[in-house]
Amino acid sequence: MYDLIIIGGGPAGYNAADHAGHAGLKTLVIEERALGGVCLNEGCIPTKTLLYSAKIYDYAKHSQDYGVKFENATIDHSFVIDRKAKVIKQLVSGVGAKLKKAGVEVVKAQAVIKERTADGFVVTADGKEYVGKQLLICTGSNPALPPIDGLADSLKSGYALTNREVLELKEIPKDIVIVGGGVIGLEMASYFNSVGSKVYVVEMLNKIAGPIDNEISTMLQKEYAQKGVEFILGAKVTSIKNNAVTYEKDGKLTEIKSDYALVSIGRRARTQGLGLENIGVILERGAIVTNEYGKTNVPGVWAAGDVNGKSMLAHTAYREGEVCINNILGKKDRINYNSIPSVIYTNPEVACVGETEETAKQKGLDVKIQTVTLKYSGRYVAENEHGNGVVKIITDKKHNNIVGVTIIGTYASEMIYGAAMMVETEMRVADVQKLVFPHPTVCEVIREAMFL
Repeated sequence: MYDLIIIGGGPAGYNAADHAGHAGLKTLVIEERALGGVCLNEGCIPTKTLLYSAKIYDYAKHSQDYGVKFENATIDHSFVIDRKAKVIKQLVSGVGAKLKKAGVEVVKAQAVIKERTADGFVVTADGKEYVGKQLLICTGSNPALPPIDGLADSLKSGYALTNREVLELKEIPKDIVIVGGGVIGLEMASYFNSVGSKVYVVEMLNKIAGPIDNEISTMLQKEYAQKGVEFILGAKVTSIKNNAVTYEKDGKLTEIKSDYALVSIGRRARTQGLGLENIGVILERGAIVTNEYGKTNVPGVWAAGDVNGKSMLAHTAYREGEVCINNILGKKDRINYNSIPSVIYTNPEVACVGETEETAKQKGLDVKIQTVTLKYSGRYVAENEHGNGVVKIITDKKHNNIVGVTIIGTYASEMIYGAAMMVETEMRVADVQKLVFPHPTVCEVIREAMFL
């Protein structure tokens, strides 16, 4: 008997377990594969490891712009992949140690919810039954794989890849077609472009980067087009077979031959085979329905992370898990999805929080839209010989508070948390004007913008 059973040991699950364990709850985590989930093993961390190596390589190739000269800089892709594995191993071990310290029990097996009894929720794993008074589901997501002609066979043959397989490639492909111009697709396009592959990005929409502000999306696309990435927008992929991707655009079919095709059109909540139907948990479009407190329709059953389909980001999962545990402990807590930042770790980086110009207009908000160059920052100019970064700030005219910020440029990922705090706390322009930003930093452009 446990106070809490958590199914899934990814960001939502392991962080929630740590909080629950330290709060005195007898907690069990059941994880089918490896602690850390997709983010740590197949997503956030391994991709950032690759992208950092690519960034150093880019610096080496263009170091003459800063008075530093290299000859014949090269990148060892197999070494990068091996280093990625080392980083993952270290961090996964850290998660395990963290849970052990919190007194959390971990079982490595596939979990299935059997039933609800008077004692609690019965979960089977590896032939054993476990009972929990409360149940927190954190099973994450899987890559979305549409019914494209030939895709299934191409995945089997190794020509088509998902985010999992692409991170295991031992050699740099001569050319790669990336199906999907969202975060995963763009980050992998960034890496392979930097290391010398010919990269094609085929996207069904007429823009890249999904919900990112249109102006910033266009700037990012222009940056990478200049680097040699070929963008094919407004195109529908009709087949992936015979080592080629075929797409339809303006009524015309075109085939691209390549070494590999990365399918990255999004992710879907992982709810199949969990036994949710045995206790009556409601799903919507395959995702578990939860409210702002993390509750499902079944009392005592909670869900956090990608499995609820709300905001498929690791940091959202962390917060959702915390919210669930706080409410289980009787501490009323809720998550504000309006102030969750998101980042694309390309080079330059893109980061945003809150409203964009487009969403503000869709909601009928009366806003002031201001786009300011990062060249207002002395540090940015000193460190970016050819940089064209900007910060775009959306201000509600009625209350004069910050409702949205998007940044493209150096350190965007490290600055966006400050903007998220401004959105979360509904800071007014006058409040930001009183803040003291360190100088010289790139982030002080945000304060500069308040006086323009």
